[in-house]
Amino acid sequence: MVEHKPGVLFKVSNLFRRRGFNIENITVGPVETGDLARMTITVKGDEATRDQVVKQLRKLIEVVHVEVLNPDNLVQRELALIKVKVESPETRREIMDYTSIFRGRVVDVSPESMIVEITGTPDKMDAFINLMLRYGIIEIARTGVTALTRGKASITTSYPLLLELGE
Repeated sequence: MVEHKPGVLFKVSNLFRRRGFNIENITVGPVETGDLARMTITVKGDEATRDQVVKQLRKLIEVVHVEVLNPDNLVQRELALIKVKVESPETRREIMDYTSIFRGRVVDVSPESMIVEITGTPDKMDAFINLMLRYGIIEIARTGVTALTRGKASITTSYPLLLELGE
């Protein structure tokens, strides 16, 4: 959890740059109170990397709290917009069928392309994208992961900045 004010995202990302850590993805948004924002940051690395990232983040004045999420006890989601080539009515139907199977939705249609919206886990995004490769992907926009811990505990109660280790 960080102060919701200009320059905080820059300070956090600059810390990662200075230390040579790569941010796989980052999402930021205000929480219920409005004066704080929640960051979900995914970093690939081992336990030593995680510990170093946490120590460095805790040094920043604007960081209110840091918490490492347990991947076995969280709900995570990502949104992806995928623009796919459409070369025939049959192709359009196949893409729509796959979109339905993945519980996505078509959000834009043109004579030559479709934009599909998919939400879910990163694995689900990757699976859908792999299916669309055969049709020709024109463009992809992914939001990155956002997450909440399962159960009654509230993230805003303990004010964590979320840090999830990737494999």
